[in-house]
Amino acid sequence: MSSTIAVIALGLLAISHSTYAAGPPAVNLRSAANFTILAASGVSTVPMSAITGNIGLSPAASTFLTGFSPVLDSSGTFSKSTQVTGELFAASYTSPTPSMLTTAISDMKTAYTDASGRTLPNFLNLGAGEIGGRILIPGLYKWTTGVTVSSPATFAGGPSDTWILQIAGTLTMASAKTIILAGGANPTNIIWAVASGVTLGTTSHFEGVILGKTAITLQTGVSMNGRALAQTLVALQKATVVAPS
Repeated sequence: MSSTIAVIALGLLAISHSTYAAGPPAVNLRSAANFTILAASGVSTVPMSAITGNIGLSPAASTFLTGFSPVLDSSGTFSKSTQVTGELFAASYTSPTPSMLTTAISDMKTAYTDASGRTLPNFLNLGAGEIGGRILIPGLYKWTTGVTVSSPATFAGGPSDTWILQIAGTLTMASAKTIILAGGANPTNIIWAVASGVTLGTTSHFEGVILGKTAITLQTGVSMNGRALAQTLVALQKATVVAPS
């Protein structure tokens, strides 16, 4: 869309923000929000990735934290890696880590069910699943197919506004493309609830929290402000992931 349309959209949002935040009620991640990456069956990296925040894995054991060369802490409750500014937790570590992770995985699934189950979308099958080149204002979006990002897409809204994107198929972002935030939009409030696999192409830049029903793959050189929370596995290839504040 043109820059003129972007200015108009932001102007309308600025007027609405004088009284309330726009978009659906926020999705509560509960204890899953303690993790930048959370998965059930595995978390892998092709070094060197750079993760800011914690990594959690359950019910899989620490042997499925591959490529991190984790060093177990003397407490036995977590490990450290040169690729992670934070801590790595796995179900095979010493108590209370297993129960903590069980709760986090449950909270992740609850958040996915909440986000994917919201009704009365503001936008249905926008762009026939292609959101590249579009400006997405706060709201509930639903696609009965997959979604692709073949060119830069913009989320325009204030820091308290919310977006929920329900995707029945896959989410695929083309290489070297960017999700852009405008007007102070906060990646914490952008929830991607994806029923099938997620693939972010090489050197692309992504914003938001992915709640994946299956696998999430960040290809070589991807950067991301957000969280990758998968009910199966997360695969990183020299990726940079920073948890939003």
